[in-house]
Amino acid sequence: MSGPLSALEQRARELLDPAHYDYFAGGAGEEVTLADNEHAFRRLALLPRVLRDTTGRSSAIELLGDPSSMPVFVSPTAFHRLAHPDGERATARGVAEAGLVMIASMAGTVAIGEVTSAAREVDRDARVWFQLYLHPEPEVTAELVRRGERAGCTALVVTVDSPVRGRRFREDRHGFHDLPAGMYAENMRGLPGTTGNGVRSIAMSAEFTWDHLRRLRELTRLPVVLKGILHPEDARLAVEHGADAIVVSNHGGRQLDTVCATLDALPAISAAVAGRIPVYLDGGVRRGSDVVLALALGATAVGVGRPVLWGLTVGGDKGVTDVLDTLRSEFEHTLTMCGVAALSDLNADLVTVRGAARS
Repeated sequence: MSGPLSALEQRARELLDPAHYDYFAGGAGEEVTLADNEHAFRRLALLPRVLRDTTGRSSAIELLGDPSSMPVFVSPTAFHRLAHPDGERATARGVAEAGLVMIASMAGTVAIGEVTSAAREVDRDARVWFQLYLHPEPEVTAELVRRGERAGCTALVVTVDSPVRGRRFREDRHGFHDLPAGMYAENMRGLPGTTGNGVRSIAMSAEFTWDHLRRLRELTRLPVVLKGILHPEDARLAVEHGADAIVVSNHGGRQLDTVCATLDALPAISAAVAGRIPVYLDGGVRRGSDVVLALALGATAVGVGRPVLWGLTVGGDKGVTDVLDTLRSEFEHTLTMCGVAALSDLNADLVTVRGAARS
């Protein structure tokens, strides 16, 4: 990767503790999938149209009824206080300034209520979604859902690709398995099963089934988004079981190495869903042209994760906004150069395999 975000990552790497940089940047196993998420975009090329009036185009969109200034959201990532003293508060302020939806991680180092409050210091109508893992103890999941609701979150994003934790060799090499002293996953504080203000560990379980999704739907009226879908059949099942949207995601290459890149999985999933619910995507999005490619292949919107962390590290909330504004500028430029007058014009006819002729 070259360009503004590459330079930003290099600067963040210089500022971060090496163990913390590798936690953010690393992936599972030999990091085949981590690399392939980005490479998948480079395997494709855009086919621009010409002599089309693109003036007056708007990039604004609604994500499950929430306004967004462009079809991009901020994907959930953990432990932002490793990157900046204000942690998720600064991220929330930067995302709100950009007019986008932030998905706040259950593994945040700032409690979800403080995250939403920080976003609404900038924009009283800022929208924050709450990412969570189902917990083996139902009462813990129920309390996490209630915390998201009390914080004013407008959707729940359930990560479904984590029956166990991924094997991450970079973290093993550093021995990085706990947060530094004085730093905690604050959403896990004071949950059922703890004493006083104790902090629970984030538990994963291989026992979860589609029936657990049904139980979750009974707990809340908030929209429920499933994150971590790669197989078309699971996309169909998500629709059948009442998911309001899905995210085509491989956890940023951090769970199971050698799974397919999310962009490669997208067309078949989009076909399986057939427009019944929104299909979002994250993994490897680094340029405005990546956003265009993903939308042309069937995504409703895309998420960015690591670039936001690099912006947070280097510049706090302003650094976050700068990353998102750079992505917006590149996105708008690519749309204009491709002759796209409206987002609805984006379709697979604008995409080809790099190096292949198209008649």
